[in-house]
Amino acid sequence: MNPKTNISLPRPTITPVSQPFWDSIKQGKLTLQQCDKCLDWVFYPREHCPHCFHDQLTWQEASGYGQLTTWSVIYRAGHPAWQELTPYIVGIVKLAEGPSLLTHLLIEEKDVFHLMEVEMDIQEIGPHPLPFFKKKKEEN
Repeated sequence: MNPKTNISLPRPTITPVSQPFWDSIKQGKLTLQQCDKCLDWVFYPREHCPHCFHDQLTWQEASGYGQLTTWSVIYRAGHPAWQELTPYIVGIVKLAEGPSLLTHLLIEEKDVFHLMEVEMDIQEIGPHPLPFFKKKKEEN
């Protein structure tokens, strides 16, 4: 998939709680909340820890690495702006820090496999950069 920058996409819903996440994506980084009490990582952004219910969460830079746990090839997009880009692949990536997130994959369908190592690749699409994932580069 080659994302285009001239398509009109629905904007992400940015709230006061999620603003730091989107600000970090604009800076080319992935940040997640981490609970100050139990130290578990949290995604999606929230006001309290879903693990221990503590209300003190701190934004920390995450690695941007993970494993693909499941995926789907999209042939009929849910929004008309994405239709011209079909087929494309979305998947659930379990981040190295623990939480999972739904994301677009910049991987050919024939190359996708369960638990493949992936890394974040921020794409400039419309007014908001978005975190996509691609196959992790081989380390030498």
